[in-house]
Amino acid sequence: MSEEDKSESVESPEEVTEEDVESSERPIIIFPPGMPGTQPPKPEMRVLALIGDVEEEKSGEIIYGLLALRETGRRPADPEDENSKEEYEPIQMIVSTFGGSASDMFAIYDIMRTVRDDCEIHTYGIGKVMSAGVLLLAAGSKGKRKIGKHCRVMLHSVAGGTHGELHSLENEMDEIRWIQEQYINALVKETDLTKRMLKKLLDRKVNVYLDAREAVEYGIADIIV
Repeated sequence: MSEEDKSESVESPEEVTEEDVESSERPIIIFPPGMPGTQPPKPEMRVLALIGDVEEEKSGEIIYGLLALRETGRRPADPEDENSKEEYEPIQMIVSTFGGSASDMFAIYDIMRTVRDDCEIHTYGIGKVMSAGVLLLAAGSKGKRKIGKHCRVMLHSVAGGTHGELHSLENEMDEIRWIQEQYINALVKETDLTKRMLKKLLDRKVNVYLDAREAVEYGIADIIV
């Protein structure tokens, strides 16, 4: 075979077109310049932020987040190790609020109580932690509740407003008293405050402000940062 025949028998490589790429059965992976082919996964963010008013939409987000993060942080026990136990990675929860709805506060609180039985909740009070936010900061796992050095904490009696007939007003006042009593009982359980101390503070009928040091003394938080 002549050199001319050999050159004619060798097929020249065809240029790859966009249509060829799209029709190819093998997937083509294109990395940005300088990006390695494999990278370690980024650490999972396990942080919730209650920033702003405690209200229905925000409480729903926090409740869903608590339950979801508990499940994604579950680490099953090693079946080959009889001493191995199921573990959960902790959840971090930032609190910065002027307060808000008592019913939404209790909704978050009840879920926090349920979740922390298995999974630690590390709370962080920053900026301002007032009214409903105080209970939620205190509801973190004991020893894991931090507060900013310049954070302001405020306690006050449950506030309510209504109008109408006398019997309706009396009924609403009974409900407000019940909410107040539940709030006091919950704070007594989560802090170092006694019921007598707390009622004495609330009976001032004014906003009671605490600094970070006082919040730790009262057992609302554990560590100043």
